[in-house]
Amino acid sequence: MSRALSRLARFAGASATIFVLTAPGAGAGSLNEAVLRAVRAIPQGGGYATDSATTALLGRATGSTGSRLIIKPFVARPSYCSGATYLVFLRSLDELVETGALRLDPEILSTLLIRGQSDGEGIWGRWNANGPGTARLFYEAQLGRNFTSFDAAQPGDFMKIFWTSEVGRLERGHSVIFLGTERVDGKERVRFWSSNRPLGYGEKSVPRLQIARAIFSRLEHPENLTRLGELPRRDPYLASLLVAKSSFAEAEKKCGID
Repeated sequence: MSRALSRLARFAGASATIFVLTAPGAGAGSLNEAVLRAVRAIPQGGGYATDSATTALLGRATGSTGSRLIIKPFVARPSYCSGATYLVFLRSLDELVETGALRLDPEILSTLLIRGQSDGEGIWGRWNANGPGTARLFYEAQLGRNFTSFDAAQPGDFMKIFWTSEVGRLERGHSVIFLGTERVDGKERVRFWSSNRPLGYGEKSVPRLQIARAIFSRLEHPENLTRLGELPRRDPYLASLLVAKSSFAEAEKKCGID
């Protein structure tokens, strides 16, 4: 087990059983715990696909009424990684609204909905973009810190995995919820939740050495969602990554990582 982890907690949710390695100091009231509760609320499986029909299902799985978000993960099946983590993000926000810890007006709720926005456009288009989509959004709206250190990571952090050193047009990446690290047969492995090939929603563990790079994003200031209306409609950097190559150094700079 890694230095940063102290105990193994077993969570059972819907049809899934998720084993989460928890870090010292991650209290039950933390925003990371809200993220983990959102993970547990999403039924396991459903299959994996990345076509336009899957994105349409994802759009039908999200909505709003009054001051609340509506999230129906059982509609978004099959699914893909960025859609899965975005559902977790929205569900975490709605829990905060439900408990009175956060207020969102209808205009902000509307900006969060999935309407087929292209990469870099709007909130969903930022989240779904190549490169550091989630981290770039967190930096622009000041929703929380971005960092690259596994030693600083805690279960419930959003995580962009880069399987190679490529960022942008040629990248191979994965949007996940970090669950922790562990040692198996003397080798460090990274555990995460996402929509994974081929089964869909669920937990996965991979050798740490398979991950070339990673950017973690921790939700800390959801109250700054009020800034969403101030963001440019389109992020040119993220939009360009459909056809252009970037670098990890540029990605870090764009996300406020020193």
